[in-house]
Order: sequence, then structure tokens, then C-alpha cells
Amino acid sequence: YTEALKQQQYITSHHDIGFIIGCSYLNGMRMGQEAYDTIIVQAAKSLSTRFRSGAGVIQSWNTRTGWQAQRGWECPVIIDNMMNLEILFEATSLSGDSTFYNMAVSHADMTLKNHFRMDGSSYHVVDYDMRTGKVRSRCTAQGYSDESAWARGQAWGIYGYTMCYRYTRQLKYLEQAEAAYEFVCTHPNLPEDLIPYWDFDDPAIPNTPRDASAGALIASALIELSQYTESKFSKECLAVAETQIRTLSSPEYLAVPGTNCNFILKHSVGNKPKKKEVDVPLTYADYYYVEALLRYKKNILREEMGLKQK
Repeated sequence: YTEALKQQQYITSHHDIGFIIGCSYLNGMRMGQEAYDTIIVQAAKSLSTRFRSGAGVIQSWNTRTGWQAQRGWECPVIIDNMMNLEILFEATSLSGDSTFYNMAVSHADMTLKNHFRMDGSSYHVVDYDMRTGKVRSRCTAQGYSDESAWARGQAWGIYGYTMCYRYTRQLKYLEQAEAAYEFVCTHPNLPEDLIPYWDFDDPAIPNTPRDASAGALIASALIELSQYTESKFSKECLAVAETQIRTLSSPEYLAVPGTNCNFILKHSVGNKPKKKEVDVPLTYADYYYVEALLRYKKNILREEMGLKQK
């Protein structure tokens, strides 16, 4: 199945090449497939063609056709794009070419500056002037409103800046991941089982869909974040992640094998404003759920080894 994605390393028409190659080939490389190194580097080269030097960001969507053209955007950047930076960081490690690393840091810095509100929440879309880097607008494409907190967007923020801290050890990235986490986990509209509604500001709460994909993402991110943050905060992150994993592993969210179109999790939301993928299984919900389980298992093993050494 991984090999079937090989040609995707050359895609330059969208930013999702980071997801496509990172979630497949990057994991394969980490499991010992050295032949995948060149594919990671080529994917990073393809992604880097979307870097707009004037604005210092990687453009998410093209704007000449489709519904994106109707929005009047010039250089839209979505918070999801933070996840694609991982293959750029990895490409520098593999090739020695710091260009990829510098692009990733530039994008992370601009997103840090322009995507987040004072309360730690994130806008979904920021549109830039491609030449000057000036912000043209802040809005949403998949959230309830331009000023609302779309749940999966908040999850991308936590995960993305935790990952950036892993590669750079820049404290500002860790602090942003913590701020995004605190917004989510102290929000009055977060349910007791810690699986968010699709948007924290939907006025229909509690009569509106949950988003299992956001819950899985947050759980996976918090397990990694717990390794970097202070002791008390670390325990809190792990406790939240454990509750989310247990909730997602309950009959409410975990599908009976052979049902749910053979997906693992139920109840995710893709794009509610466009009435697409509402209360359905989603690939990325399953992916980050499995990743969260693996990270949780590794964390338990780390703790056990630590106790034995003591």
C-alpha cells in the first residue's frame, strides 16, 4: 500500500504531500526502510515549490480555480499546513541541505505570529499578500465562523508546534503548543469525555456532532508534549490523553470489526459548513488514533524502564 503512493513525491499542486508522504514513507523509513530516504527528500523538494519567499510561508491551496478562487484569496495558509513541516525538517537531516529547515521555521514563525488569538485559539485560514507578507484576511473554510475555534484546527496547532519543538528546541514553539492545549482543555464547551464538538463555538452545542479525529489528534500530540513540558503539566497532558484514548476505545466511538466501512473510529466531521463528511469515519481519525495508542504504549514502557533503572 505504501509503494502505491510513490508518485505522490512529485506532487506540487497542493500542500498535502506532507501528509501523504509523511504518514506513509516517513514511518516506513523509521522502521528501517533506508530506500525511502530519497523519497522523503524529493517530497520536500516538491513541497518547497509552494514556499512563497515574500510572505515566508508555504501556500496551502491554489486559488485560480474552484471554490478557493471564489473566496478572493491570494496566498491562503491553513493551520493544517503545520503538519507538513515534518518532512522538511527530516529532509534537512537526510540531505544536509538547510534550505528545507529554514523554510519550515519561516512558516512556523509566520503562523505563530498571525494565526493565533490571545486566548491560544487558532484561525483556520490566513490569507497573505504573496509579495509583502501582509495579512489580507483571517477566516475559516471548515469551521462554524471566521472567529470560531474549529476543533480539528486547534488540534493541528497543538500537534504542529509540539513537532516543531522536537526538531528545533525553540521555546516559543513549546509555549505555543501549551497555550493551544490550555485553550482546548479549559474550554467550557469541552465535554467531560474530552472528545470535542466539531467547533467549540457552534451555538447548537450540545446538539451538534463530535469530532473523533480532533480527539485522536489531541491525544497523540499530548503524549509527545508531555515529554517536553514541566512535570506537573506533563502529568496533566498524559491524563487528558489517556481519557481521550479510553473514550475513543469505548463502544461509542470504536466500531465493531467489519462495520463502519471497515474504519476503526466512528463520529468524525470533515467539513460541516459544506455538509461533507459529517458524523462519518475519516482516515486521519484512524491514523492518529493508532499513533496515539503506539505513543501511549511507548510511554508506559519508558516509565517502566525508568523505574527499573532507579
